[in-house]
Amino acid sequence: MGETGEETNRAEFVTFTVGEQRFCIDIMSLREIRGWSPATPLPDTPDYVLGVVNLRGTVLPIIDLAERFGLPGAEPNARSIIMITNVDGKLAGLLADSVSDIITIDPSEVQAAPNYKEDSRSMYVAGLVARDDEMIGLVSLPDVVGHQALVAA
Repeated sequence: MGETGEETNRAEFVTFTVGEQRFCIDIMSLREIRGWSPATPLPDTPDYVLGVVNLRGTVLPIIDLAERFGLPGAEPNARSIIMITNVDGKLAGLLADSVSDIITIDPSEVQAAPNYKEDSRSMYVAGLVARDDEMIGLVSLPDVVGHQALVAA
């Protein structure tokens, strides 16, 4: 680390895939990674909420990231994963295809994501990071989870 402490802003992120694309979330927001287990559907929920699961006595919503991001999705299978996240003291499960690895990102590496929609609430990618000839989307968990994180941690 340099004497000026410029590396202290670096943070670790967990990368994962949704379809053919890679995304990442701050490792500090991740409580655990679980294998896929079917969710119990609830009436009158958005299409991206698959339902709820019981996690050691806590009921939490499961959000299908492919549906939430507007990407082609596949039916969850034995290789799918659920990332249990904690956003502002609320738990939610995020369905993804797989977890890739842990990367360290310096804030100077993050590039702004283009905004193609007039509705800024639909921006789920807070920025982009170029790594190894690919772009990794930095997910804005508060925007993805939104008001769906109904269960206190």
